[in-house]
Amino acid sequence: VQLQASGGGLVQPGGSLRLSCAASGFTLDYYAIGWFRQAPGKEREELSCISGSEGTTLVKGRFTVSRDNAKNTVYLQMNGLKPEDTAVYYCATNWRSLCSVYIADFTSWGQGTQVTVSS
Repeated sequence: VQLQASGGGLVQPGGSLRLSCAASGFTLDYYAIGWFRQAPGKEREELSCISGSEGTTLVKGRFTVSRDNAKNTVYLQMNGLKPEDTAVYYCATNWRSLCSVYIADFTSWGQGTQVTVSS
């Protein structure tokens, strides 16, 4: 059972990135998948979450989350990136169908992908 985040990189301010969270060993469309980030010296924060089954989304801010069940992958589309978006981005599941606003509920994490926004 594993989640793997990918798609990070260096992007100029105003640019876009799409992060992917691929699941292996389980079918993620039953479970809520959250996206988080952690910048140096800051606490990890939740950005968005997509619930299992109905696919309803919880979004905090500018980014959008979607899911492709055929690819067993959840995406985070990030547009209008700013230098303050620089962080390591993670995906995780709380092993429930419904999203949660509590980071502690998410117990299985991917390894993270670095996003750097700089000119």
